Amino acid sequence: MFLIVTLVVILLIWLFIEVKRAKHKFFAILIIVLILFLYFSITVVFKDKPLDYKSMDGISNASKIYFDWLGFFYGNVKTVTMNTINMDWTGNSTKDSNKNTNTKSPQKINNSKPGIKIK
Repeated sequence: MFLIVTLVVILLIWLFIEVKRAKHKFFAILIIVLILFLYFSITVVFKDKPLDYKSMDGISNASKIYFDWLGFFYGNVKTVTMNTINMDWTGNSTKDSNKNTNTKSPQKINNSKPGIKIK
C-alpha cells in the first residue's frame, strides 16, 4: 500500500512539473508569435510611408496609422470568422450510396426454387 501511495505522489509531482514546463513553453511560443506578428505587420503597414521617427509628431502619426490598421485588421478577421460560421456547410457532406433509403421492409426472395414465393 505504501508503495502505491509513493508512486502516486511521485506521479503527481512529475505531472505538476511537466504542466509548469508546458506553461513556460506555451508562453515562450506565444511571445515569439507576437514578436513576429509585430515585425511583419509594421513592415507591411509602413512599407511605402515616409515617416519621421525623430519627432513626437512623427511617432504620434506612426502610432495612429499602425493602430488604425490593427483595428481594420481585427474587423476583417471578425467579419471573415462570422461569415465562415454563418456559411451553409451541409453541401460539403457526403452521402453513402450503398445505404438503403427504402422505408418498406425488405421482401424475402427464394431463388433456389423458381415460382415459389415466401410471404
